[in-house]
Amino acid sequence: MTIKVLEWFGVITAIFYSILVASNTGNEVFGFALLFISAIAIGLWAFLCRHYGMLMLQFFYGAAGLVGVFRWM
Repeated sequence: MTIKVLEWFGVITAIFYSILVASNTGNEVFGFALLFISAIAIGLWAFLCRHYGMLMLQFFYGAAGLVGVFRWM
């Protein structure tokens, strides 16, 4: 898996997350799950590329994704 795949997979899943949550159509659990998946992908990319500030941000996004999933279940 190339580093670019991690980066763009994370970006695309984050886009879908934001659309699902903002649309308020009852798909919030799936949206927050996508946020968590996105945080893992971008976090791994950030770690491999030594973007430690971005990595720290992904810990927050991952935690927010988990809270969102459990809150909306």
